[in-house]
Amino acid sequence: MGLFKRISDNIRANLNAMVDKAEDPVKLLDQYLRDMEDDIADAEGAVARQLAVVRKFRAQYEDAQAMAAKREAQALEALEKDREDLARKALEDKKLHRAKADDYKSQYDTTGATAETLKSQLREMKDEYEKLRARRDTLVSRAQAARAQKEIHGAMGGFARDNARRGFERMEEKVMQLEAEADVAAELGTSGKSLDAELEALGSSDAEIDSELAALKEKLRAKEADRQ
Repeated sequence: MGLFKRISDNIRANLNAMVDKAEDPVKLLDQYLRDMEDDIADAEGAVARQLAVVRKFRAQYEDAQAMAAKREAQALEALEKDREDLARKALEDKKLHRAKADDYKSQYDTTGATAETLKSQLREMKDEYEKLRARRDTLVSRAQAARAQKEIHGAMGGFARDNARRGFERMEEKVMQLEAEADVAAELGTSGKSLDAELEALGSSDAEIDSELAALKEKLRAKEADRQ
């Protein structure tokens, strides 16, 4: 419990420190996951070492138990051969190995329980890591969307004050002025041409009338001549 509690506390402390300093949540999330991966690797090493201790005590317990059983069999064999002295020595050695077996069994049970607790807590750390890694993509997407909105709003806010926009407005006014000047010039040009056209038309009209008058006069003279 103590080892993993310290790891969990360290993770939270490091995260809080990074939150105070970090400006990029994506980098912060990735760093947080990397720190968790390092802590999980350390925890896996601790579990592996604990399991090695468990296996050692189990092997010692089994060896001591086997040796106690062997000495008991040897004591029985010595008695069958009327060697009570050897049987006694075998039983004394059996007692020593039995005591060792009991001690190793106690150590084996204790370390085994500790190993199971550490394995359970390691699974919890891995489960939490997987959940956070799954949430990471969602949080990154939200951060990117928020950053994009911020950039767009910032660009729009700066666009209204941008020199280029004011320059376009000035150019638009100049184009409108040029168009107005062109309209005036067109009107003046049209007036001049109309006057010339009227004068020319007037001249051609007078000539046509004179011609028609001359023709009528000629007809009139012809009629008068016929009457005479």
